[in-house]
Amino acid sequence: MAIRMFSSSTRSIPELGNVPNHLAVIMDGNGRWAKKRFLPRVAGHQQGVETVRRLVKACIERGIGYLTLFAFSSENWRRPTEEVSFLMSLFVAALEREIGRLHANGVRLHVIGDLSAFEPRLIDLIRRGESLTASNDKLTLTIAANYGGRWDLMQAFNGLVLAYPEKAGVYTEADLEPFLAMNYAPEPDLFIRTGGEQRISNFLLWQLAYCELYFTDQFWPDFDEVTLDGAIASFRKRERRFGRTSEQLLPAVPPAPTFKADTRNV
Repeated sequence: MAIRMFSSSTRSIPELGNVPNHLAVIMDGNGRWAKKRFLPRVAGHQQGVETVRRLVKACIERGIGYLTLFAFSSENWRRPTEEVSFLMSLFVAALEREIGRLHANGVRLHVIGDLSAFEPRLIDLIRRGESLTASNDKLTLTIAANYGGRWDLMQAFNGLVLAYPEKAGVYTEADLEPFLAMNYAPEPDLFIRTGGEQRISNFLLWQLAYCELYFTDQFWPDFDEVTLDGAIASFRKRERRFGRTSEQLLPAVPPAPTFKADTRNV
């Protein structure tokens, strides 16, 4: 499938709507959700997969075209070995179980990140899922796994330099963007982070330049349609200026009509 290039919010004003076209989410709080219920942390991750299924359905129903989920960061390898191993197994199981369902519902799957660190079985499942769903257009679901925003920028810079060494010193944003991991998607309009933390944690550093941010204390396993609608309602109230003034956003007022007096019979 050919890559469709989208304009950058730093160079042009994107088309705006009442519903975000691209929603990006950091799914935080699985472990704390489980701990609060005296369950092992892995139980929170299992429940988090169910939340992903609900969110995909809700996005389709609301006309959201792109959903990007931060599933495993390049820093998450620092977690306990047992938890990392479980997360990898859960990823495999989720792909085996969900790819057919995603395809049946018109969802296109992408996985971004440094996949070289994953086992061959997981990489094969990812590639098969991406190939099977490549022509779907109801929702583009991107899973960021072993992903980091700085990794994304560095791999893009390296790709650009290798492709166009003769342009060194005069590269532009437009030159770099085709090499970014999400070159197939518009920039996110709305970013949501659950779990109470208020930071972006090395997620989509380039793409979030003009994104609206929304933070909730709700743990990821409890995230539901009501919370999503609350985030969208907040998004609708935002004044998205993209460098302009508030006055520039006001609709132009047409001049008052003028009437010329008829003096023929005076």
